[in-house]
Amino acid sequence: MAKHSYEFKKQLVLEYLDNQGSYASISQKHGMPDSYQLRKWVAAYKKLGDTGLKRSRSRKEYSFEEKLSVVESYLTSELSYQELALQMGINNPSLLVRWVNDFKIAGPDALRPHRKGRKKTLSTSQSRETEAQVQHTEVDTRAEHVKELEDELLKLRIENAVLKELRRLRLEDEAKRRGLRTSSSVSEDKFKLKDLLSYTGMAKSTYMYWQKRVGRENPDKELEDTIQELCKQHTTYGYRRITGELTNQGWCVNKKKVQRIMQKLSLQVTCFTRKSRRYSSYKGKVGTIAPNRIRRRFHTTVPHQKITTDTTEFKYYEVDAQGHLTQHKLYLDPFMDMFNGEIISYRIGNRPSAENILEAQAEAIRITADCPYRRTFHSDQGWAYQMKAYVRKLKQERIFQSMSRKGNCLDNAVMENFFGLLKQEMYYGVVYYSYEELKSAIEQYIKYYNEQRIKEKLGDYVKLFL
Repeated sequence: MAKHSYEFKKQLVLEYLDNQGSYASISQKHGMPDSYQLRKWVAAYKKLGDTGLKRSRSRKEYSFEEKLSVVESYLTSELSYQELALQMGINNPSLLVRWVNDFKIAGPDALRPHRKGRKKTLSTSQSRETEAQVQHTEVDTRAEHVKELEDELLKLRIENAVLKELRRLRLEDEAKRRGLRTSSSVSEDKFKLKDLLSYTGMAKSTYMYWQKRVGRENPDKELEDTIQELCKQHTTYGYRRITGELTNQGWCVNKKKVQRIMQKLSLQVTCFTRKSRRYSSYKGKVGTIAPNRIRRRFHTTVPHQKITTDTTEFKYYEVDAQGHLTQHKLYLDPFMDMFNGEIISYRIGNRPSAENILEAQAEAIRITADCPYRRTFHSDQGWAYQMKAYVRKLKQERIFQSMSRKGNCLDNAVMENFFGLLKQEMYYGVVYYSYEELKSAIEQYIKYYNEQRIKEKLGDYVKLFL
């Protein structure tokens, strides 16, 4: 590491304080590898002045109390070594590093001063005198010393008894899991409650609280059984929707309690993950681009007034004649009512097809014909929604056409949200080995989504379609 003179340090510090550049630019200008050293010099100069930039040739000795105070300050605060050194007036932060490391390894005794040099060897006569002194040393029989030894012995006995009890409980739990009965040794020592609480550091109120709870019957047994049954029926439900189902069944329970129980029973949903990229139907301007009439105003109080659509892609695998596993694709074209999120029509095909989209469009127009207001059909700028046939049909039925802005999926967020739920709950993590298998799974999910899956934003967990 290069050593820099006091004049060089002060020149760089004054340049920074005179706003002649940033840390990085000044360091680069003077050939410094990074701006870390300059930051240290500026902080030392602001705190200690010129003294902070000079290397101290005198070696200052720090007492045990000073070292211990500095170590305690570091361990009980969020200051760095550099900041604490500046605060304490210590020019060398590496001293703090050494003190803290020594304290962590050997405790406070590591901070006490030690004599340097080799230990003096005793002569034969001196060693004999020392042995004689050791032999004639009297045992300390003071009452205070005896009391300290008794307390230490009591602590060791309690520690031994606690470890035996923990081992016994662990073995009992393992035996219960295996359906066996076993007996293990337990400490036969009896201790006073005050001694046990003193050793463990537990408050007496805490002990009395848990003593009343041990062995008590589980008050939530019926609720836990109901939650387990609901999780079996709805494998993709989290604690919020499970709370909604419980409310529909007449339970009055807070969602946080349901969350705690599901975590306790390991019933968390794990199918919600991010996967591969989605299909893009944008092919440029191939027809008419309609204005964005929805403008993210997805809410409506009128059924069948605002309809949205999009296309998404799925993958499945088949074994060819040579026995090789080949990948194929399936495409879904649904139409959704923004009033309640219901899928009113859809078509499924093995390729992006204008025919499928026009059939689903015709069915959606027929179903929404009862709307008393002029309808709006929203989509992205995909090639199928720019087709003359698609646009002409909407004009014939006096339906407004709306399109998202180019490359902005948030303008059709309700349909993108449905695609995300669909894939997370029945597609990701599952491998389909035929077109019919995947198609059947999608159809079953759409039926479940429309008729059974509850939707929280509809108010008090009301069903989508009854």
